[in-house]
Amino acid sequence: MLRPVRGGNAFEETIEHILQTIKLGIFAPAEKLPPERELAEQLGVSRATLRDALGELQSAGYLEVQRGRYGGTYVSTTPVHRKPDDGPLDPAEVEDVLLFRAIIEPATAALAAKADLSAAARRHLQVCLSDVASSPAEGYRPRDARFHIAIAELSGSGSLVNAVAETRSRLNGLLDRIPLLGTNLEHANEQHVQIAEAILRGDAPAAERATVEHLEGTASLLRGFLA
Repeated sequence: MLRPVRGGNAFEETIEHILQTIKLGIFAPAEKLPPERELAEQLGVSRATLRDALGELQSAGYLEVQRGRYGGTYVSTTPVHRKPDDGPLDPAEVEDVLLFRAIIEPATAALAAKADLSAAARRHLQVCLSDVASSPAEGYRPRDARFHIAIAELSGSGSLVNAVAETRSRLNGLLDRIPLLGTNLEHANEQHVQIAEAILRGDAPAAERATVEHLEGTASLLRGFLA
């Protein structure tokens, strides 16, 4: 069931793939995962990326590490429960948000790159980028949303700004159901820089590609944790 990740979002897709095997019962509770080297080869990722993913899944309660003669990484025997106030989740809602976002935000980034940006507009994007990059984990998601909305603002379309803001509000409701993963935030910040730099140099195709890759990483995490 394990398959190689596609590449651009190795950490996020590794999380998604491992969670799928756990939720499908491929790796049952109390079952030991394959050795690191074997698991990394199956997923087509580096052992460092795999360790980061396993560490985050351990922190989230999906995996346990045992020491000693029979040591290794095991699927947790304690079910991971969502917060009581989360309420039921419609899988179709998750896919609807991800699909709409995947259509609208890459196009918005391309339009922003094509726009004749003033010095003030450029500073605005750079300030929003700096704010999200320097944000502590507990305040990350609002600043992340502000960065993405800033890109829409540069497109010059009020309708796009409203659409991105509304979509991001729905997305944050889903993101609040999953844990904040430090490695993912670092990766997201790197991708934010790629998107912003492409926009500022007027490279619309690069801005669109970087945005697509960035959104796919978030989609992988949501599908992994919420499926």
